[in-house]
This record gives sequence, structure tokens and C-alpha cells, in this order.
Amino acid sequence: VQLQASGGGSVQPGGSLRLSCTASVDYTTIGWFRQAPGKEREGVACSRSRHDIPNYADSVKGRFTISRDNKENTVYLQMNNLKPEDAAVYYCAAASGRLISSRRWNPDTYDYWGQGTQVTISS
Repeated sequence: VQLQASGGGSVQPGGSLRLSCTASVDYTTIGWFRQAPGKEREGVACSRSRHDIPNYADSVKGRFTISRDNKENTVYLQMNNLKPEDAAVYYCAAASGRLISSRRWNPDTYDYWGQGTQVTISS
């Protein structure tokens, strides 16, 4: 397994979760995507390299934070103030190279994908 994602679960609206993604491959760009039933996969957070400022989808700005632990080769997605519309299967994805800004939300440009972890929001 090249990317191993974990940390999903069920929380109430307003709650928090932290997703983890541990890589067994070298990468430069790493991102988190999500896919809700009947919807296309969408990017929510991206770190194009350890030196770049992370990027976020407008829908999660101010609530989600992506961070890298380079020593552990692990990336985290801290999700706060979760809303019902955040419910989805979340995937981590990695690219060997540094993706250009315009391609960071294109799933086809990533080389590796984790298996997905379910996030459920329910009261």
C-alpha cells in the first residue's frame, strides 16, 4: 500500500476530526480529496511542496488545515467545525513532482491514491 489513510468516523455538526495519510512512496505534492454519493471527486486541501503555502477549496477555508510531518512521511487533515455537507469519503493523493497551481485540483494529475476513509456528519 503506497498511501494509507485513516481517521474517519462519525461526528456531530460542529465537531472535529483529524485524518492521517502515511506514505510509503516519495512525493512532492500531496492533497486531500473527497467524494460524496452522486457527486464528483473534489479537492479540498493541497500542499504542493513542503515549501509552498497550502491551498484550500473555498468551502473549507478557515476550517480545514493540511500539515506535513516529513519525518514520519505522514500528512494530516485537521477538520474543524464540520458541517453536514462535509460528509464524504476522503482520499489522500500524492504526486511525485510539484504540481503547477492550475492542476492541483485535477485528480488525474496525481500518481498515488489512498483507499479512502469515510466521514459522516450526523446529529
